[in-house]
Amino acid sequence: MIFPQGASIRTTPAAVSETVYDVVIVGGGICGAVTADHLSRQGRSVLVLEAGPANDLDIKDYEAYLTEFYSAASKDNQSPYPAYPTSPMPRSSDAEHRADDSGYLVQRGPHTTDTTYTRVLGGTTMHWEAKILRMLPEDFQLAERYQQGPRWPVDYADLEPLYREMEREIGVSADVGDQAYGGITFPRDYVFPMKGLPPSYLDRVVARDVDGTRVQLGGEEFELKVRPFPQGRNGIPNPAYDHGRGFVPVGAVSTHQVEEGERCQGNNNCVPLCPVQAKYHAGKTLSRALQRGVDMLTQAVAHQVHTAENGRVESIEYRRYRHPGSTEFETGFARGRTYVLATNAIENARLMLASGLQNRSDLVGRNLMDHAYLLTWGLLPEVAGTGRGTNCTSGIVDLRGGAFRREQASFSTDIHNDGWGWATGSPITDLIQIVDDGTRGFDLRRALVDRISRQLLMAHMIEVLPERHNTVTVDPAFRDGLGNLRPVITFEVPDYSMKGAAFARSLSKRLFARLGVEDFTEYPSDQYGFVEFEGQGYRILGGNHLAGTHIMGTSPGTSVVDDVQRSWEHDNLYLVGGGSMPTIGTANITLTAAALTLRTARHLERELAKQDQPYELASV
Repeated sequence: MIFPQGASIRTTPAAVSETVYDVVIVGGGICGAVTADHLSRQGRSVLVLEAGPANDLDIKDYEAYLTEFYSAASKDNQSPYPAYPTSPMPRSSDAEHRADDSGYLVQRGPHTTDTTYTRVLGGTTMHWEAKILRMLPEDFQLAERYQQGPRWPVDYADLEPLYREMEREIGVSADVGDQAYGGITFPRDYVFPMKGLPPSYLDRVVARDVDGTRVQLGGEEFELKVRPFPQGRNGIPNPAYDHGRGFVPVGAVSTHQVEEGERCQGNNNCVPLCPVQAKYHAGKTLSRALQRGVDMLTQAVAHQVHTAENGRVESIEYRRYRHPGSTEFETGFARGRTYVLATNAIENARLMLASGLQNRSDLVGRNLMDHAYLLTWGLLPEVAGTGRGTNCTSGIVDLRGGAFRREQASFSTDIHNDGWGWATGSPITDLIQIVDDGTRGFDLRRALVDRISRQLLMAHMIEVLPERHNTVTVDPAFRDGLGNLRPVITFEVPDYSMKGAAFARSLSKRLFARLGVEDFTEYPSDQYGFVEFEGQGYRILGGNHLAGTHIMGTSPGTSVVDDVQRSWEHDNLYLVGGGSMPTIGTANITLTAAALTLRTARHLERELAKQDQPYELASV
């Protein structure tokens, strides 16, 4: 089981109301799990409030999610998870319904985003791609080096040992030789917990013609190379890890322990859900915390944060629904010495604003960031095994950093093993087209296999800088099934990012020519995400890498939290995760958000120790 029998996996509203915890955490995703795991090691009393119904507590429930996904007519990254009016979550299809506000996110433009996050136990790690990159050292010095974005109060050296700890927790599969680029450094003799996953056959086909391509940008020359990505999924444990003591994954790599997760089998539907649990999700971290006595109250949606006159948080008011299909709820209050909001950049900001908390800097909810994705796609001249391997095993990362960032955004290019699905709805759209062309029987099957196995999709993940007018706000006119205020999103892709998108499009044309790819890329102006820039049209999609709405800094006038993610306004409130990041560079935010959270958890350990004397610790 994911959560072994005997673990204290649930508590009751009555028990919660009678307890004052050391720490109350809102959210059971990776940041909440990291916090609960670390503090439970110190013997601290911890409560996790989880909005979801926690239907993935054991293998039976996990497999029910898989069944839901397999039976869904429309398959996207939220397909395994039922739509509940009590804890709704955004779906990519919501972007098509912006006009009637029928999606969970209320979008006020000018750009319509299809970004999503998952409000179930485990958070968005329940549907993530599991690429787990470090940020570049220069990403932390964007303001100093290139005069772009706000300053970070921490740097790469501060986070490097925390990166290593989270790579252990997640069980990252990678080889140091593939990841030592762009100034990224590792301690001498460091190896990743598990050996790197092999590149797909498609990766090797692309690398054959792309490797060695030279690109001029910003007065510098870059030589391109297809590199494997570090992966948050089980590979072969590295016997050299931890000075030769090896690594034991969280989740088995033996077929005798299939309930906890096998080695990656290369399933192409690992987004949203790995069928053999080879992919890491935050429930694996949270399970250990629950076994140590951490309490968790599920189906409890945080409604408001209540503070005293001195600004200290006194309680979290939550609404607990009776069952997922019902909007009937009971109100409760969770009390602690310290409070941690660990949802995501949108939900943390939404809850702060819905609670009317102090916001002297006027930055709560501002500076919303998400990676801007530009897709380019075409047909290779040869069968390349598209559809084999996890969604994305390799990419082109040489343009993640450089002096050109003074003028335009950096980007990383993913090579997708799953064909044109994200761009066009393949393979269903391919099947419809081939049938409409009159092809039937064996010829239909042969034509479909030939077309899909030659598909190449490049997803260019483009840096987005913080902009004050990109916001999360709330409006009493928009509420969910429990009466909680829904997030209202206003977002525009900055010109800085669009310059990067324009360069990515021109680069893809050049690479397609080298590969002999027939380019099928098109960006119809009537599709959501369409952006016109310098006379050309592009379609910019969301990356689900949310950041920036409570940025960290060195003063309360220019930031929301300090360098340990403590609110400047409320000294016993911490806002953790991507929302604290001042910039996002070109790495998926999960590893950096988790490393920052681990830093916060260690600070909380010291802070609680200082406060112990005046309090009698409650028993969990």
